[in-house]
Amino acid sequence: MPRFVLISGCSGGGKSTLLTALAARGHAVVPEPGRRVLAAGGPKPLEDMTGFATAALQMAQQDLTAQAAQDGWVFFDRGVIDAAVALAHCTGTPVAQHLPGPRAYHRTVFLAPPWPEIYRQDAARQHGFDAACAEYERLSTALPALGYDTVLLPKASPETRADVILDHLA
Repeated sequence: MPRFVLISGCSGGGKSTLLTALAARGHAVVPEPGRRVLAAGGPKPLEDMTGFATAALQMAQQDLTAQAAQDGWVFFDRGVIDAAVALAHCTGTPVAQHLPGPRAYHRTVFLAPPWPEIYRQDAARQHGFDAACAEYERLSTALPALGYDTVLLPKASPETRADVILDHLA
């Protein structure tokens, strides 16, 4: 869906805050599936990464279906690709095996880079910064291999990042 825009990248890189800025401008946004899996009592990544990634993938696929009737840009805080990359990493299977078919998002994916100054662990983000950087590397390699173009977001305010995205999509 060309109007479905994926914001991916490093855990703790400011994606959720960026989506809040996009929502404040009137755009539809979809929160991160992984955090919703945890909030619903689903598998925890440090205890059952395969179960967690599978649940996040299912939720991300449901998100795509739920947004089908939405007009205009829809911004996703992570999505099926992030979950598929995580699932492929923990199972040793190809990423494409876990994807729901043809391209689900706009050709351009926006990546939040590792940003140690804002990285924080919390109840849902229990892994360290090194693990977040490794995840970022997997995503930044997988996205172009899947035919997506990536745009690295600047280490800047959420409003500036929102401007970068909207200007790029204009």
